[in-house]
Amino acid sequence: MTQSPFYFGVRHLSPAAGIELRSFLEEKKPELVLVEGPSDLNYMIDSICDPKVRFPIAVMAYTEKAPVRSILYPFAEYSPEVQALLWAKKNGSKVEFMDLPSSVFLAMPSGDEKESEGTTESVYKRMEVATGESHESWWERTFEQLGNTGKYREAANAFGRELRKAEKSQGRRDTAETLVREAFMKKKIEAAIKSGTPPEKIVCVCGAFHVGGLEENEAMTDEEAENLPKANSFATLMPYSFFRLSSMSGYGAGNESPSYYQMMFDAFTKGIKKGESNDEIMKGFVTAYIVECAKEHRNAGNIVSAASLIETERLAYALSAIRGGRHPNIEDLDDAMTATIGHGDFSKIVYATTKVKIRPVVGYLPQGMSKTAVQDDFNRQLEKLKLEKHRSEVVSEIELDLREKLSAQSDEAAFRDLYRSFFLNRLSVIGVNFARIKESGQSNMNWKEVWSAQWLPEVEIELVEASLMGDSIKGVCASRLKEMTDEAQSMDGTAEVFGKAFQCGLPDMCAYALKKVQALSTEDNALFQTASTADRLSTIVRYGTLRKFDTETLEPMVEKLYLRSILIMKEACRCDDENARKICSAIDSISKLQLNHSSLDEQLLLDTLYQIAEDDSLNCRCSGFSMSLLLERGKCGNDKLSAEISRRLSKGTPPDLAALWFEGLSEKNHFALIARIQIWEELNKYIDSLDNDEFDRSLVVLRRTFAEFSQNEKCEIAENLGEIWGTDKGSTAEVLTQTITEADKKKIGELSDFDFDDI
Repeated sequence: MTQSPFYFGVRHLSPAAGIELRSFLEEKKPELVLVEGPSDLNYMIDSICDPKVRFPIAVMAYTEKAPVRSILYPFAEYSPEVQALLWAKKNGSKVEFMDLPSSVFLAMPSGDEKESEGTTESVYKRMEVATGESHESWWERTFEQLGNTGKYREAANAFGRELRKAEKSQGRRDTAETLVREAFMKKKIEAAIKSGTPPEKIVCVCGAFHVGGLEENEAMTDEEAENLPKANSFATLMPYSFFRLSSMSGYGAGNESPSYYQMMFDAFTKGIKKGESNDEIMKGFVTAYIVECAKEHRNAGNIVSAASLIETERLAYALSAIRGGRHPNIEDLDDAMTATIGHGDFSKIVYATTKVKIRPVVGYLPQGMSKTAVQDDFNRQLEKLKLEKHRSEVVSEIELDLREKLSAQSDEAAFRDLYRSFFLNRLSVIGVNFARIKESGQSNMNWKEVWSAQWLPEVEIELVEASLMGDSIKGVCASRLKEMTDEAQSMDGTAEVFGKAFQCGLPDMCAYALKKVQALSTEDNALFQTASTADRLSTIVRYGTLRKFDTETLEPMVEKLYLRSILIMKEACRCDDENARKICSAIDSISKLQLNHSSLDEQLLLDTLYQIAEDDSLNCRCSGFSMSLLLERGKCGNDKLSAEISRRLSKGTPPDLAALWFEGLSEKNHFALIARIQIWEELNKYIDSLDNDEFDRSLVVLRRTFAEFSQNEKCEIAENLGEIWGTDKGSTAEVLTQTITEADKKKIGELSDFDFDDI
C-alpha cells in the first residue's frame, strides 16, 4: 500500500484521547471512521449513539447455550471510541467496528491474553522504577494533561510503538491473539480502500499498542478469515457503572478514578466551547476537584476551611513542579489534601476522595433498547413498581408491608408492596441478585418483608443468562420452579419449592408442586419430613390471604399430614440418642400444628403423647419430651406427674437414661417445671440414692440440661432446693449458682468429651 489511513492510537478510557480525537476528526473530516470493536456488532452503533443513553454502558456478547460464556466492552462518555461514534453519527460519516467478531472472541482460548497482560504489566513496572511514580500517575501527567493541544495522537502512537519494542526486547514475541486481531483489522482497512474510500479519508481509532502492528503487519486473507473459530452467540447492551470501570473492581483496562476523569472530560468540553486555553481549563479543573472533595469531607461531619483549600491548591502545584509536571495530577492532589485537610493522615480524607473519584453512577438505557426480553421486562417492572431509585451501587433497604392499603385509590397502589414482593422473590429464584431478603424481615411469612437492594453490572449478566430460559421474569421463574420441583427428591424438599412458588405469586406452580407433595406423602415414613412439610403448608394456610392465595386445597393436605404424623409418631421414637433431638423437634412441630388449626383432632395427639410418655421401650428423651408437652398443655395432673417422676427417677433406672428422660422433660416450659416443687423433691431423692459411679454417669447429661436454663431460672431452682433441704433460700441459691472453678471443670471433663466451656 502506497498510502495509509490516519491511525489514532488511544488508551481505551482516556478523556484526553476523547477530546483530541474529536478535534482531529473535525480537522480531517473523514468519510469513514473505523473503531476498534467487535465487527459483528455494527448494528448496535445507533443504539450506543442514542441521545437518551446515559453512560457508562457496556456491550455484552454471550454464548447462546449454558454454561454462558461472555465478553464485555465497557464505554464511558469520555471513551475515545464513544467520541468517534458520536462524531461520525453527528457529521454523517460512515462508522464501523473493525476488530474480530465477538463470536470469534468467545470461541478463542484466553491463555494468550493473560500472557500478554503479564508482559505489559512487567514493562509498566520497569517504567515505575524509572519515573519514580505509579504508571497511572505518570500516564495522567504525560498524556491526560495534554488536553486539546494537538499532541496526544503523536505521543500516544509513539508510546505504543515503544511499548511493542520494549516487549520484544524482553525476548517475547507478540501473542497469537494480538497478531490475529491486527491482521483482521488490517483486512478491514484494506477492504474499505478497495471499495473506493480514499485512505486519507479514513481514520482508524485503536489501542496505541496496535498502531505499529497495523502499520507493519500483513492483512489476513479471506481463507484465514473464513477459518476463524466461531461460537453461536448473542449480544446486548447493558448499563454499567463507574465502579466497574475502575481498576478497583478488578477491571484490567480500568481507571483508578473514573469519576475524576469524567470531571476532567467535562471541564475540557466546556472550556473549549468558551475558548479557554489548556492551562486555564486545567486550573479550573484542579480547583473544582478540590472543592468537590471538600464538600464530601464536610458531608461526613468534618470541618474544612476556605483557607485550607487555598493552601491545598498551592501545595498541589508545588508538588507537581517538584515532580516535573505543569499541573497537579491525582497523586499531587491526594498528597496536598493529606497535608492540609487530613493533617498528615491520608485515612482522614480517603472517604471523601474515594467518593469523588468513583461516584456511584449507573448508566441508563431507554426502554426497549436492551436486546433480551428479560432485560426489558426487568426495566419495566422497576418502573411499574417504583423501584428505580434502588437501581444504584449504594446498598438501600426496601421495606414492604404486604397488607392491603385501604386508603389507596387503585388496586395497583393498594397491593404495590405485595407485587414488589412477588417480583423480588422471582428474581431470587432465577438467580438475579438485585435484592436479598433479610433474615429478620420475613418471620413466618407474615405481613412484613425487608430487602437489601444493590444494583451491580453482574445483575445485568444474570438477567441475560436467565433469558435463555424464557421471555419474562415471571416465565423464567415458573420454568425454574418446575425444574426444582422435578429435581426434588423428598416431600419436605418439594414443599420448600411450593413455598417459593407461593412467595412468587405463581398459583399454577404451587399446584404443580403440591401434586408432587401429595404423591410423596404416601411414600415417606420419616416423621421429621412429614412434620416439616406440614409446618410449611400450615404457614401458607395461615398467611395465604396476605398474598391473595386460595388455601382451600391445602387444608385437607395439612390434615392428612397431621394424621399421618400421629400414626408414625410413636414408632419414630424407637430411635437412638443421636436422632432423638430431631424426633422431639418433629413432635413439637406437630403439637404446634394442632394448636394453630383447631379443626385438627387434639385428642388423637394427646393419646399418642400419653403412650410415648409411659412406654419404657422408647427413647427416654422422647418420653420425657412428650410429658413436657402434656404439662405445657395442662393435660398432666400433679398425681400423674409425681407417679411418672418416681418411676423414671427410681433406683432401678440406669442413671444416664434417667438423666436423658429429665432432659426431655426440661426442654419445654421451664416455668411449669420450676413451679412444681414435687419435681425437685423427686430429683433430689433420686440423686441422693446414687453412688459415686452412678452420679458421675448422670452428671454429664444433667449439667447439659441445666445449661439451657437462664441464670434467674437457676436461682429459682436453687431456692426450691433450699426449701427442700431446710436451708436459707438466698444462701443456697448463692452457693449453687457460683461460677464453677477450673479444678471442678477438669474433674467433670474427665467424665466425658462434653465441652463445658460452651455452657
